[in-house]
Amino acid sequence: MRVGIIGAGPAGLTSAYRLQQLGAKVTVFEAAPTIGGMARSFDLWGHRVDLGPHRFFSTDERVNGLWRDMLGSNFRFVERRTRIYYRQRFFEYPIKIGNVLRNLSLAGLCGSLLSYARERIAPELAADQRTTFEAWVVHNFGRRLYEIFFKSYSEKLWGISCTELDADFAAQRIKRFSLSESILAALGLGKERHKTLVDRFMYPLAGSGDVYERMAAAIVEGGGTIKLSSPVARAIATGRKVTGIELRDGSTHAFDHVVSTMPLSSLVKQLHGAPPEVLEMAGRLRFRNTILVYLNVEATDLFPDQWIYVHSEDVAVGRITNFRNWVPELYGGLTSTVLALEYWCYDDDAIWRTPDEEIVSRAKEELKKIGLLRSAPVLAGHVVRVPNCYPVYSHGYRETLLPIVEYLKSFDNLWPIGRYGSFKYNNQDHSILMGLLAADNIALGKDCDLWSVNTDYDSYQEQAAAPL
Repeated sequence: MRVGIIGAGPAGLTSAYRLQQLGAKVTVFEAAPTIGGMARSFDLWGHRVDLGPHRFFSTDERVNGLWRDMLGSNFRFVERRTRIYYRQRFFEYPIKIGNVLRNLSLAGLCGSLLSYARERIAPELAADQRTTFEAWVVHNFGRRLYEIFFKSYSEKLWGISCTELDADFAAQRIKRFSLSESILAALGLGKERHKTLVDRFMYPLAGSGDVYERMAAAIVEGGGTIKLSSPVARAIATGRKVTGIELRDGSTHAFDHVVSTMPLSSLVKQLHGAPPEVLEMAGRLRFRNTILVYLNVEATDLFPDQWIYVHSEDVAVGRITNFRNWVPELYGGLTSTVLALEYWCYDDDAIWRTPDEEIVSRAKEELKKIGLLRSAPVLAGHVVRVPNCYPVYSHGYRETLLPIVEYLKSFDNLWPIGRYGSFKYNNQDHSILMGLLAADNIALGKDCDLWSVNTDYDSYQEQAAAPL
């Protein structure tokens, strides 16, 4: 069985690795010159860095087993330290009552609790009207805490108002996480912690991408093929059957099955014979881009967090990662710190076309404004632009996605998976699981519904400590 895989990120490589174990002949096509997709790692100024913060944990033993098989003992458990920056204050996350009291003041805290109580007693909207991110969060936290801890950051990330963002984003990221649960967790009470309160996670000693570099090496060693710098133009279809892949250089490759992790909208638009209504819906799907600004700072103790969420509206940066606070193997004996500042945008936003040196200067100034740079000199800057990072859950996006999914389900040998390929806001573990299930469907004839991965929000609850 010949299987072509589009994309060498977590989902694509996992499917290739599993398929090869099951006896298939696999070929992976990757547009970039590197392995790992959004989870890749690379060397910079003698340090090892990722594309922003990438932690790993899962309750699925298949996923954990594969992760352990790849790394062996080459990982550590990292004690999580993250905070929220809001209006010149740093809030511990997970929250701590004393920290909240100092930052909000007693009056501010009482105002937040009253706002929450009003919403519980007399909700602003009925349950069937809480379909936007704003409505969902206001109901679960109160309007005051929504404005402090959710509104600004979410609108930076998605580039749309929270009234235009679907409640699914809240259901994926903060389901079952209420103000009462937050307080109980902060007081050390309560029997369970929600996944956003995970206090330690697994991290590879050579960066997040080490998992996928090892997986790629195993695929090649087992006889599979990985073609880097080989962008795919389209999946070739005859009727409702895919027969191969065409690269942008015009070359074609025949396959019995095709696994696609390319952006879902791109896949559909390039499929010959796609119905007009499906093409119209595909044109409505949008992805958000990321600009990462890396700064090499001459200091070793700038701040203790692995990453900080920036909720203040007076700076454009949305998240800041400090790679010195992950594992010491990332920097060895070096005495500088690499920070990564994230900016999010669409293709038509001015910052996407802004020269690198201007973006680096902006990042330096915003770090100074927040107070994280102190007086430490910045030795160098580097910019990485990552297109199509986040599928945008615009309000009502499910209705847009449904006819696309139904159309693609009509193909018996085309398998869209991963964050890009299935238009889902996946973590690494979701994409790995999709890759495993897709391989089982292809090679073992199973009937796993790949579209259901990362939709069962109630059952997908990560534990407070990553499984051994």
